[in-house]
Amino acid sequence: MAWIVTPLGALMVLLILRDVFHTLWHPTRHGGLSRLVMRGMWRLSAHRGARWRPAGLAGPLGMVMVVALWALTVAVGWGLVYWPHMPEDFSYAAGLDPTHHASPVDALYVSLVTLATLGLGDIAPATGWLRVLAPVEALVGFALLSATVAWNLGIYPALARRRALALRLSHVRRSRADARALDSDGGAAILDGLASALATATVDFLQYAESYYFHDADEDTALPRQLGHALGLADQAEEARHPDVRLSASVLRRALEDLSTVLDARFLRAGGGPEGVFAAYAEDHGHPWEPGGPHPNGGDRRS
Repeated sequence: MAWIVTPLGALMVLLILRDVFHTLWHPTRHGGLSRLVMRGMWRLSAHRGARWRPAGLAGPLGMVMVVALWALTVAVGWGLVYWPHMPEDFSYAAGLDPTHHASPVDALYVSLVTLATLGLGDIAPATGWLRVLAPVEALVGFALLSATVAWNLGIYPALARRRALALRLSHVRRSRADARALDSDGGAAILDGLASALATATVDFLQYAESYYFHDADEDTALPRQLGHALGLADQAEEARHPDVRLSASVLRRALEDLSTVLDARFLRAGGGPEGVFAAYAEDHGHPWEPGGPHPNGGDRRS
């Protein structure tokens, strides 16, 4: 039995470590356990009606589930490594009957105690290679804790940057700047700032793909709600007389296209141009699609 169970446990541990690596340090388009869990929670929230998604629970609950699944799978995997070697290769504290403490549950207990670095010592590995393996599990447990902290420290600043971009677009929209005001050095500076923030948001979606599954209910900080206005700004500024404004509009257009490409390739599969992708993005996040931009005489196109 040991030649089947032990490799199975080792494989489970390696798969989880691979998922942690790809989630935090080498994000890929191939997804993984964390991506599947986050996507599953997102789809579940979509089918539970309006009470779930506006509450913004899908993303945070998904992260909690991913971390719990990482820890549980590693603990079970290491327990499967220990179990075939119990009780012969383990030492037991006085008062414990080894024959009564060699079940899969006992192996899981040893694994959890080691993973949590508690080191209770009532059941401990006694042979050479198992004595080396147990501290390795403790190191993996510490690495999982560090990975959880690093994941939070990465995703939540990315969310803050995305919301700041949406709020910035909302400020521009609510300022009701007309086409004449944009056709200036100040207009070019605004467009450049938006293009830079869009590039940052695009990188965040690549580096922290799980951040896509966080919902923003407030329309001023919801990026899906504001992207239509960004497209409208690019359209309007491309017709400006000021050469710097036209250049900045072209850069803003490229930034919007790059963002739509990443959103479509990684999450939506909607196809089409930026407007179609952004409309699908808004729909997926429960926001109405509102194409907009300043009229030549001021105000929004929605007005």
